[in-house]
Amino acid sequence: MFTSLFDLDTSGHADIREAAVFIPLIEQSDGLHVLFTRRASHLYNHAGQICFPGGRIEPSDADPVQAALRETWEEVGVEPRFVELLGTQPSFLTSTRYTMKPVIGVLQPGYTLVPDRSEVEEIFEVPLATLLNPALHHLHEIRPTEGLPRYFFSISWGDYFIWGATAALIRNVYHYLAAAEASGLIDA
Repeated sequence: MFTSLFDLDTSGHADIREAAVFIPLIEQSDGLHVLFTRRASHLYNHAGQICFPGGRIEPSDADPVQAALRETWEEVGVEPRFVELLGTQPSFLTSTRYTMKPVIGVLQPGYTLVPDRSEVEEIFEVPLATLLNPALHHLHEIRPTEGLPRYFFSISWGDYFIWGATAALIRNVYHYLAAAEASGLIDA
């Protein structure tokens, strides 16, 4: 359903803005966890939503990876030197006309979390195994009185409701890992 929104050729579309997000993995005693932020409640756009650190790619950024790392440092205080990059995922076109390039990496020991309170209300972790459980991926439909129906995924964990573009990116990581496991490239 959402595959048409990944890795689109957006050249020549002035209304589309490029962004990058960082999917931080953290090694814990019970396995890998993923770091998320809850956006500050006073923000005009997406207040209180769960997301990955990230934002618009600035002209001073060499590429989406640098943008994601810069945004992560600005939003949660993790310096790029504490990130072991693993790779990227296909970009995703959001309903707000951003193409989000996901960058994945593992946080190395020694980092400190310092949320930028002007943007971030909370930082928390969710076990990766929870996020990759397809039984927890829920598809929702919104039927406006005018226009076409809209769809989005969500993943609930405790009191956290992860939805929209963030959930779509998680679901895409799930599909990549499931395909790699099915082909024998990785073990379950």
